[in-house]
Amino acid sequence: MVTALFDGYCLICQSTRKTINALDWFNRVEFLDLHDYETVTSRYPDVDYDALMGEIHVVDNDGGLHAGYYGTRRMLKEVPVGFPIWLILQIPGMDWVGTRVYKFIARNRYQINKLFGNEIPDCVDGVCKIPQ
Repeated sequence: MVTALFDGYCLICQSTRKTINALDWFNRVEFLDLHDYETVTSRYPDVDYDALMGEIHVVDNDGGLHAGYYGTRRMLKEVPVGFPIWLILQIPGMDWVGTRVYKFIARNRYQINKLFGNEIPDCVDGVCKIPQ
């Protein structure tokens, strides 16, 4: 089992969560919204909120932390339908491409959300207020 720490205000992140949950027939991936700061910090006190806001982080059984593209790839390994994709992502050169594509999407996720008509009201220029 792995735990994914994700931005619950992000439509792309929510879509990823929904897709992984639909494919996760054996309940091997748990999602925690990074905006539920108390729960996240009580379970993972060493994680950095600013780093979490930058990209998804996945904690594996051994406590290993996989961020961004590597976190997404780690989740795919856990789900039956994702495993073949995980294998493809092992091909030499895929890390180079994957990290760049992931970082572009993560850096621009709120602007991408706006393109689909889903602007988060408490977010301005990619910066979100922490809910009270």
